[in-house]
Amino acid sequence: MSGVARFAARARAAPPWAVDTALAAVVLFAVSLQFLFPDEGGDALSPAGYLLGAGTAVPLVWRRRAPFLVACAVTCCTPAMAVHHRPPPDIVYGGLVALYTVAALARPWQRRVMLAGWLVGTTVTMAFHERAEPYEYPFHLLSLVSAYALGSLARVQRAYTAALEDRARRLERERASETARAVALERATIARDMHDILAHAVSLMVVQAEAGPVVVRTDPPRAEAAFDAIASAGRDAMVQLRRILGVLREPVPRASGERSPQPSLDALPGLVEQVRLAGLEGELVVAGVPHTLSADVEVAAYRIVQEALTNTVKHARATRVCVQLEWRAGELLVTVTDDGHGEGDSGGDGGGHGLVGVRERAAACGGRAEAGPAPGGGFRVVARLPTASLGDEHPGGGRRRSGAGAQRLLDDPGRAAGHRGGRGGG
Repeated sequence: MSGVARFAARARAAPPWAVDTALAAVVLFAVSLQFLFPDEGGDALSPAGYLLGAGTAVPLVWRRRAPFLVACAVTCCTPAMAVHHRPPPDIVYGGLVALYTVAALARPWQRRVMLAGWLVGTTVTMAFHERAEPYEYPFHLLSLVSAYALGSLARVQRAYTAALEDRARRLERERASETARAVALERATIARDMHDILAHAVSLMVVQAEAGPVVVRTDPPRAEAAFDAIASAGRDAMVQLRRILGVLREPVPRASGERSPQPSLDALPGLVEQVRLAGLEGELVVAGVPHTLSADVEVAAYRIVQEALTNTVKHARATRVCVQLEWRAGELLVTVTDDGHGEGDSGGDGGGHGLVGVRERAAACGGRAEAGPAPGGGFRVVARLPTASLGDEHPGGGRRRSGAGAQRLLDDPGRAAGHRGGRGGG
């Protein structure tokens, strides 16, 4: 860093009053040079002339606190030196500093009045009192305009810096708000995943644990199968919980391939088999030609079926459940139907979160879900999920199709609210 740069950095770091006092001292020294080294044959030096010269420098100490008043004081003392003529000012040092300060800090009308006053006053003084040569006018007038221009530049730069700082603060607030929204969304996603995992696994374990003591003496093989189902459901829940908790613990993602993949439709037969182990007749029916789905739709379809089966095991008192996947043009229709009765379902107060999570998962990937009594009796959960990406549906712009996502639930609240016997899941 050069010496000038170091000096400028120190000046910016110094207190304003110290800088202004030093500047006033420098101007006073420059004015005093005429008295320290007088010209031979020039005007006589006088104490009054020196006092007027000091009047152009000392007020600069308060230039930041009252820029216009200080400029007025300097403006009065400067022509007084010229009129007094003992001696006239060679260079209006105080006036240059005062004009710079007014241009940088004063109000618009004060800036205009002060610039016009100095230009007119300097011209009149040079013409009628000093009998200046023609070449002297441009020098003095341009020096005044240059000081005013530098002050205006400093004002613009300060305003630009303030605007940048304000923008940075606003961006920081927006970034904090976006971070808070992202954290809330992630918390909701994690809570939904943990609900799906634990509710399904615990439901199976509770049903099997209740059935085990009943058949342990009369049907040992069936009791053994029940205990095996409990162990299998517990192990599966532990594996998935470790994966979720691992994401929460680690701030930096692991390398690709070290985490277990998210569940997909290929794992649905395993879900249906777990229901069979719980004592229900389970069936998986696939109709149509399967398509490749995006990852979010695959996970949503799996979790919707998982939650529907969990509700059946916990609340329906059903004997049979059917999971049907129907591949249609542009959508996958997922239907889970049981033959339960619904009396005595827990969650009758509407406090359950399972079916709410089903609708949220469907809406998140551009689909919709509904739940309610089946036409032939029992309970049915139906989800319609898109099989094409949003960009494929609208190649021209890739915008979301009308009614997708949460807006569909707002447009169709009746179907979203339907449920049988208050079965709320969870």
